[in-house]
Amino acid sequence: KKMASSIYLVISKLKNKKDQNSFSIKSDEKDIYLIAPNEKLLRYAIYTLLENWGFRKFTATDLYIPKLKRVVFRKNTEKTHHPSFEYRVLLYPDAFDEDFRDWHKLDWHLNDFSIWGHSFQTLLPAKEFFITNPEFFAFYEGKRRPESLCMTSELVVEKVIKKISKIIAENPNASFISVSQNDDAVYCECEKCKSLNEKHGGPQGSLYFFLNKIAKHFPKTKIATLAYQHTYKAPINLKIQPNIYTLFCPIELNRGKSITADRDNKTFIKVLHNWGKTTSNLYLWDYTVQFSNYLSPFPNFHTFSDNYKLFKQNNVKGLFVQGYADVPGDFSELRQYLLAKLLWNTEIDLEATTDDFLRGFYGNAASSVKEYLNLLTENQENSSRSLDIYSGPIQNRNTFLSPKAIDQYDQLLNEAAMAVSEDPVLSARINKLRLTLEYVFFEQSKFYGTDKHGMFVINTEGKKEVKAGLTERVLQFAESCNAFGIYELSEEGLSPNKYFENWLEITKNTATHLGEKLEVNFLTPPAIEYSAKGSSSLVDGIKGHTDYNINWIGWYGNNPEIELITNRLDFNHIQLHFLDNQRNWIFIPKKITLFGYKSKKWNLITEKKIVNLVENYEVKTSDIELTDTSFHSFDKIKLVIQNQDDLPIWRKRKNKKPMVMIDEIELYKK
Repeated sequence: KKMASSIYLVISKLKNKKDQNSFSIKSDEKDIYLIAPNEKLLRYAIYTLLENWGFRKFTATDLYIPKLKRVVFRKNTEKTHHPSFEYRVLLYPDAFDEDFRDWHKLDWHLNDFSIWGHSFQTLLPAKEFFITNPEFFAFYEGKRRPESLCMTSELVVEKVIKKISKIIAENPNASFISVSQNDDAVYCECEKCKSLNEKHGGPQGSLYFFLNKIAKHFPKTKIATLAYQHTYKAPINLKIQPNIYTLFCPIELNRGKSITADRDNKTFIKVLHNWGKTTSNLYLWDYTVQFSNYLSPFPNFHTFSDNYKLFKQNNVKGLFVQGYADVPGDFSELRQYLLAKLLWNTEIDLEATTDDFLRGFYGNAASSVKEYLNLLTENQENSSRSLDIYSGPIQNRNTFLSPKAIDQYDQLLNEAAMAVSEDPVLSARINKLRLTLEYVFFEQSKFYGTDKHGMFVINTEGKKEVKAGLTERVLQFAESCNAFGIYELSEEGLSPNKYFENWLEITKNTATHLGEKLEVNFLTPPAIEYSAKGSSSLVDGIKGHTDYNINWIGWYGNNPEIELITNRLDFNHIQLHFLDNQRNWIFIPKKITLFGYKSKKWNLITEKKIVNLVENYEVKTSDIELTDTSFHSFDKIKLVIQNQDDLPIWRKRKNKKPMVMIDEIELYKK
C-alpha cells in the first residue's frame, strides 16, 4: 500500500543569504517541502508547484484547473527558484489585480512608491514658486523656465528635502520615492550647472550631483530617478550614492527587432553597458506597446526573450514594463502573460509558453491565432521599416499593415471565429482581436480618401460621400470597444465615443473646388514621414483633421514652396488650411507670398502676413484666404510659405525646429 504524501509550507531563511528573494521546493522519499523566507515568497512557491501540475492563471478572471486524480513529483529533489530581476512591475490591465500579481510574482509600484514617475513638479511646484522665486528653476536657452529645476541651488535642495520628509512621513510603508525630472527636455544651464554638466558628461552630471545630496539626507530611502531624454546616458567621473536607483528609459528603439539583432543599436548597447558599470541599482523602463494606437497590431513578441536576457547580462536589476495600463489593448492578455513569465525567468521557452497560453485562452481557435501572430511578425520582419511605439496604421500601410496583408489576417481570424463559433466566451475573444483590423481599416480609409481603400466615393453629382455602411461599422466598433472595456484608444485619452464623433466630423471635412486634380509640384520637398500621398494630396478635396499623420503635409525647419499648374484657370480666390499643434512643434506660418508665371517670368501677385503666435495647446486648424482678380491670367501659381524663423519661447527646445503643415489648396471663383 502506498503511503500518503504531505506538502509542508515552511517559512524559514534559505541557506544562502543571497537567496532571500527566492524560494525552494524540495522533496524526500515521501513529502514535498515549500520553503521561503516570508509569506509572499511562500505563495510564489505554491503557485509554482501548481503550475508544474498544469494549473494556469491566464488572466485575472480566467483560471484553468485541471481535473487530476493524482499528482506526481520527483523524490529527493531540491531546487531554489531565483528571480531574473529583483523588482518586476507590469503596467498592464490584470496587474491591477492583486491575485494576478501574486500568481505571476509581480511587484506593484503604487504600493512601493510614495511618489511615482516625473516628480519635480510635485516636489517644487512651478505654480507655487516660479513667480516669486524664478531662481529655483532652470536657466535654459537664456531664460529661467518653469519646466525644470536648478540642480545647484542650495535653496532648491532645502525645499525638496523638506517636501520629501513630509511625503515619507505620510507614506511610511513605501520603500521608494521618485525624484525625477519632468516630462520635458528642459534642463538648467546656469554657470554652476553648466560646469558640472561639462565635467560629468552632460545634464546628467548636475542631476546626479543634486540627487546625491538628497540621497545622503535619506540614507534608508530608495531614491529612484528616470534616465530619460537629456539624462539618458550615465554620468562620468561621478560616484552615485548607494541608495539611488536609476530607471533607464530607452524610448527610441526599433521594437520590430531584438536589440542585438539591429545593427543600429550599437550605441544603445554601449549606453546600457555603461549604466551597468556605473550603478549597482540599475532598473529599466521597457516600452512594449504602441502608445499612439492601442488597437493597432504591434508585432514585437519575438523580441521579448532576447531583450530581457540582454538586460540581465548588463546588470539590470529591475524592470518596469509599460503596456496599456488598465486598457485591454491589442493582445493585452498574451502580452502581459508572456512578459510576467520573462520577468521572473528570462530562460523560459517563449514559443512553448505562447502555445500553452493560446491553447488555454483561445481553445480550438489557437492554431489560427498562432498563424495570425506568425504572419504579422513575418511581414514586419520582411520590411525594412522600424517599428516605433508612436507609429500606426498609416506609417505601416506599405509593410505589415498593407491592405493585402490585412485581407490575409482577416481570413485567419475568420477561421479562428469559425473554430469557436459554438462557444460565446471564446468567440468574444476572437471578436476582440478583430477590432484591431477594423481599426486599421478605418484609419487607412481616412488616409486613402477617394482612392481605392478610401472612405469616400464620388456620387453622381460629383460630390464626395462616405461609402455605404461604413459609418455604421465605425459606430459598431466604438460600441464593441466600450463593451470590452477599451475606454481609450491611445495614451492621449481618445475614447471610442470621441473616435466616432471625430469620424462624423471627418465625413463632412471635404471640399469640391476648381483646383482638384491639378498638377502640383513641390519646389521644396516636405519631410518624408509627413508627405501624405504626395503633392496630389493638396488638391484631392480631402481636408485634414486633428491627426497630423492623416492628410497633412509638413515641412520641418524649412519653407514650403509649392507650384500649381493652373493654365489660366478662371478663379479669384485661394483658401489654405494650416495645422496648429504647438505641443508637437507645428505652427501656423509667418507669411504667405503668391507669385504668378507668365511670359517666362514670375510676377509677385500678393502676400499676406499672419498674426503673431500666441501660446495655445489646443489642436486646431487655421484657414487663410487670398483673393486677387489676376489669378486667371497666369499659367502657374507659386506659393512661398514662410515658416516660423524659430520656435516661440514657450516651446523652445534644443534640437527642435518649427514645422508648418498644410492639407489642401482650394481654388474658387467668387
